[in-house]
Amino acid sequence: MMSDYHSYLITSLDLHSVDLEEFKHGGTNITAFRLVDPEKPEIQKVVQDWIYGEKRYNRELDMGQNSNKNNLTCIKTETSLMYDAVHLFAKALHDLDTSQQIDIKPLSCESTDTWPHGYSLINYMKIVEMAGLTGIIKFDHQGFRSDFILDIIELNNKEGLKKIGTWNSTKGINFTRSYKEEYTQIVENLQNKTFIVTTILSAPYCMRKDSSEKLTGNAQFEGYSVDLIYEISKILGFNYTFRLVPDGRYGSYNKKTKEWDGMMKELLDQKADLAIADLTITYDREQAVDFTMPFMNLGISILYRKPIKQPPNLFSFLSPLSLDVWIYMVTAYLGVSVLLFILARFSPYEWENPHPCNGQSEVLENEFTLMNSLWFTIGSLMQQGSDIAPKAVSTRIVAGMWWFFTLIMISSYTANLAAFLTVERMDSPIESAEDLAKQTKIKYGALKGGSTAAFFRDSNFSTYQRMWSFMESAKPTVFTTSNVEGVERVIKGKGSYAFLMESTSIEYVIERNCDLTQVGGLLDSKGYGIAMPPSKCEGRAPGRRLVRS
Repeated sequence: MMSDYHSYLITSLDLHSVDLEEFKHGGTNITAFRLVDPEKPEIQKVVQDWIYGEKRYNRELDMGQNSNKNNLTCIKTETSLMYDAVHLFAKALHDLDTSQQIDIKPLSCESTDTWPHGYSLINYMKIVEMAGLTGIIKFDHQGFRSDFILDIIELNNKEGLKKIGTWNSTKGINFTRSYKEEYTQIVENLQNKTFIVTTILSAPYCMRKDSSEKLTGNAQFEGYSVDLIYEISKILGFNYTFRLVPDGRYGSYNKKTKEWDGMMKELLDQKADLAIADLTITYDREQAVDFTMPFMNLGISILYRKPIKQPPNLFSFLSPLSLDVWIYMVTAYLGVSVLLFILARFSPYEWENPHPCNGQSEVLENEFTLMNSLWFTIGSLMQQGSDIAPKAVSTRIVAGMWWFFTLIMISSYTANLAAFLTVERMDSPIESAEDLAKQTKIKYGALKGGSTAAFFRDSNFSTYQRMWSFMESAKPTVFTTSNVEGVERVIKGKGSYAFLMESTSIEYVIERNCDLTQVGGLLDSKGYGIAMPPSKCEGRAPGRRLVRS
């Protein structure tokens, strides 16, 4: 019961008279009040006078079991109050004697007669103010002592009991020690202590170190958390020992059993002094343990597999242009061909003598038959040309317009085809949490008992409530026992499963697996912190020390 995790408020005003040497180095927070400051010169002078006065009569002054020749600190509060009471009575009696004639006569305890100057003496005692061993002595109209000051004292490992503040009935508590003094004391208390650090295997925060030799103790772990606590220990001068949490859980509260599990349970059972991992600071956890300031800020996001590129099919050459464009092109092709055929029929310049040697022949032919018109336009479209050429102005205008149209279309098609063949086009079926909530084909889940699952469970936002209902009712379960299991499930799911986890862990995973990607932005904002057992008294338990450091 005299460890770092216990705090004591001593109500006796005589703690300074107790030998506390055995308790100075235990780290327990021992706080008390005192009415008498044994270091005041007035008290030391009075005690010296008592000692010398007794020596005149060859007597030894008994100052208590803890006294010695040089110890003047063990004067009891009751003794000091008695000393001040006698002086107060004497001063009031002297003031009364100077103001009126005092008659002394014997009184019987059995009679009803009272001393006529008694009430006057009491009134004088109420109005007298004097400085005594217990501070300024003054009384209110009812005879109760007022405006007295109590020193707040605390036990430290170097100076023993030390004054850290004062208290009085009007101003309350006033701490007098500076921040520098308090910080120095915190650092000194941490030095050379060994803390038990509970953690969980979760890359990249804590991982087993690959080695051909068998490793033990702290040497078998590596990662961000390991490096972080190492740097803190170098600054503050403490030692630490890593221990993996037995049940492999971060810590969640069971409302049925009203107990915590995981690393939270280790801290509350005082089996560990610190918990350092990718442990999210949540409201529920903060009610149970202490946290440092966040050492990393992050949020929840979606881990999903990149869309798999489908092999090209037989008609992939049609992909650069949409179906509507292809239909419009066929329609334009047929329309221009028919137009050429009609114009060629009406224009006399398109009719020629099939026998040039016989100038008297009345038979004329037209090259732009329907089949030849179709062949002319398709040849222009394929940029191959044909043996047929328009002769009339009208047909040449139509042909020129068709050639310009085919120039634009072929150039656009060539550019789109090149981009389509070189750039991998992959459209993800989901782009945000709203897309996940609107569909049921792709399953999604989170770490069981983690802060991510708690976020969806306790959220008031309708989308997240709908997602939580889906996850909770899914069969088989979509929750995982670890982040590694969730990542493997995303990979093996081939697009049928998405995993909700912290953005920092997602960034680490996708840097090492090119088949995975982060979908959407952050759903919330939170931070990782170092957790410690709760401390009811400020500034003394390891948790509070590390928080302030």
